[in-house]
Amino acid sequence: MIAPHPFGYDITPAVLISTFRVATCWEERYRKLIQLARELPALPDALKQQELELTGCEARIWLGHQQLESGCLHFYADGEGRIIRGLLAVLLTGIEGKTPPQLLGSDPLMLFAQSGLHHQLSTSRTMVLQRLARTVVAIATRYQT
Repeated sequence: MIAPHPFGYDITPAVLISTFRVATCWEERYRKLIQLARELPALPDALKQQELELTGCEARIWLGHQQLESGCLHFYADGEGRIIRGLLAVLLTGIEGKTPPQLLGSDPLMLFAQSGLHHQLSTSRTMVLQRLARTVVAIATRYQT
């Protein structure tokens, strides 16, 4: 597996939902996002390839993928900035280990709504997440057989 991480495995959607639901204010949620960012392993420079970089974003973001022997997709990501890395961790938690049909049959950003994070994101960060969601759908579409 390229660039393994704990999201979707050790850190599950249920854990994230409960973690963010107990946060009473945005500052506390920010702190939790920063904690998640620390759990996201930095990608080696060799994986920060131009074809994995999302263009048109304020911060640099890389989203890579591979299909595992099981047919499930493994995603790995990195970004500049702690909040972006925390948002990537949430995204990875929601999409990691799913098959292409599972990804195409669900909203890649559902975990943001379920955890209550979507209410407090800036317009620019919401746009970045929408771009990431479109990229995830495009990747899943390529692997669909």
